[in-house]
Amino acid sequence: MDETEFWELVDATREAAEGDPEEQADLLVDRLLALDPDMVLDFARHFEARFNRAYTWDLWGAAWILLDGVSDDAFDSFRCWLIGQGREVYEGGVHDPDSLADLLADFDEEIDGDGEELGYAADEAYEQLTGSVAPDLGIPPAASEPLGAPVDLESDRVLAERYPKLWVRFRG
Repeated sequence: MDETEFWELVDATREAAEGDPEEQADLLVDRLLALDPDMVLDFARHFEARFNRAYTWDLWGAAWILLDGVSDDAFDSFRCWLIGQGREVYEGGVHDPDSLADLLADFDEEIDGDGEELGYAADEAYEQLTGSVAPDLGIPPAASEPLGAPVDLESDRVLAERYPKLWVRFRG
C-alpha cells in the first residue's frame, strides 16, 4: 500500500461516516478486512508514521485551543483524529497548526478531536484476519517528548500570540 492508497482509504471512510470518528473507525476496519494481512500492516505503518510525526508541541498547542485543554492521552486521540481528517487537513495542521482555523469547516469538541478508535483499526483488522496480534511494524519509535519548542499551554496570552487564527475562531 502506498501513501496515496492510504489516504484514499482514510478519505473514503471519513466521507462514508459523515465525519463521525467512531463510525469511521468501524468502516476502516471493514475496508481493511477486505485486504491481505501484509496490506493491513502497510496501512498500520503509514498511520503510525504520521501519528509519530504529529507529536509536536506546536500541534499540542493547537489541540489545546480546539479542545479547551488536552492531556497526554487526549493528545494521542487528537493525533489519530487529525489523520482521520485526511491528507490536506493533516499536512496543513502538522506544517502550520494555526492553519487548522481555516482547514476545519466545522469543529464540535463533543465529537471532533477524539479519534482514539482510528488508532486501533489496523490492529483490529489484522487480528481478525490472522488470529494473532500484529507484529512490530519496524518503524522508528515515537520521540519520548514532543518535538519542537515547548509551549506554555496554561497561558492564554502565549496561546493567543502563537495561534492567532485558532484563538480568534475558537476562544475569542
